[in-house]
Amino acid sequence: MRILDAVKDPDAVEQLLRRQGGIDVLDAVRMILQDVRSGGDPAVLGFAARFDCPDIARMGMRVTPGEIAAAYRAVKPGFLRALRLAAGRIRAFHRRQRVPSWSVRERGVSLEQRSRPLDRVGIYVPGGKGVYFSTVLMNALPAAIAGVGEIVMATPCGREGRVASEVLVAGAECGITEIYRIGGAHAVAALAYGTATIPRVDKITGPGNAYVAAAKKLVFGEVGIDMIAGPTEVVVVGDGSAPVPFVAADLIAQAEHDEMATPLCITTSARLARRLPAELDRQLANAPRREIARKALDGQGAVVLVKSLAAAAELVNRFAPEHLELMVAKPREFAAKVRHAGAIFVGPWASEALGDYAAGPNHTLPTSGSARFSSPLSVLDFLKFTNIIEYDRRASVELAPVVELLAAAEGFYGHAASAAIRRTAR
Repeated sequence: MRILDAVKDPDAVEQLLRRQGGIDVLDAVRMILQDVRSGGDPAVLGFAARFDCPDIARMGMRVTPGEIAAAYRAVKPGFLRALRLAAGRIRAFHRRQRVPSWSVRERGVSLEQRSRPLDRVGIYVPGGKGVYFSTVLMNALPAAIAGVGEIVMATPCGREGRVASEVLVAGAECGITEIYRIGGAHAVAALAYGTATIPRVDKITGPGNAYVAAAKKLVFGEVGIDMIAGPTEVVVVGDGSAPVPFVAADLIAQAEHDEMATPLCITTSARLARRLPAELDRQLANAPRREIARKALDGQGAVVLVKSLAAAAELVNRFAPEHLELMVAKPREFAAKVRHAGAIFVGPWASEALGDYAAGPNHTLPTSGSARFSSPLSVLDFLKFTNIIEYDRRASVELAPVVELLAAAEGFYGHAASAAIRRTAR
């Protein structure tokens, strides 16, 4: 893991803030989307047999009720209890995000904002490097709280066609019974365009690899999407009070997600910077996912030494991290200076791991600097709003001259005439 001095190595720090570019897969993904759109189920099955399970045509794309029942029997003792506890905390947080419809009436005018849930949503749950049942909770529960009528799930299966039992159980606990054992860009295409087996959805949410992210980007407009997510990232800000083992553990926790993850530490403490590499090595020695974590730490990881916490805050706001951990003496004071971050973990006891599973707030967060303009996934992502405008004759006539003047100033005389004809109507 590199150690950079923000004063002595400004160019290296600037490069770090710009992030490394991902692989360009848009052309390959565009071809997959076109094939699925024109070919339907046969095209999806062809890609699924190639990338997922060779025997998927015989097994069927949809997970059966029997498989879900078997998943409940297969999960480890205590898993279901822990899952339900986490789900309860996530529900409690997200229930506060509900936005009711409202209206105001005065002097012949009625204005209303109507809040309505989406009809049908597709949740993408990645596979590959982990068992992402937490993704199910974080996407399905806000959708359910919003009142979405149909929530479906697509997730990659192994070569034998099996979906992880924990993922199936999480889906069932969230009320999802329509689950498809397909992943990748072809799954996104099936959800976006619809096939004979998989009816199209109105919005697709959930993270994935570069192919999934590219597919979501390309289908946007046909359907809604939550965000283009990944790779994951964490910034730990520490001063001399930061527990070095905690800092190392949290950097590793994020690094083990993916070789392209970005684990960063920004610190005012030269002692922390000196001790951190050895502590990382010590904790990685027996870590089950050490190879993945090591590649992320060596590839994108860094410790950045700064002169002050004010300088640290400036770097944080420029980087706009997905996760921000504050292990400083006065973390609330530092948090007040942060304008751009997906989630802020205040103090040494608020680990990012808590946020991933059971703290309550959503762990689907803006990445790649998009926290400058984007927000965590929420109930609002599964709602749409309609404006309703009603005027009686008197109110319309009173406002017509204003509309005529403004419309004419823009050069839209038909608009002006549309208002004027009501003003002069008998």
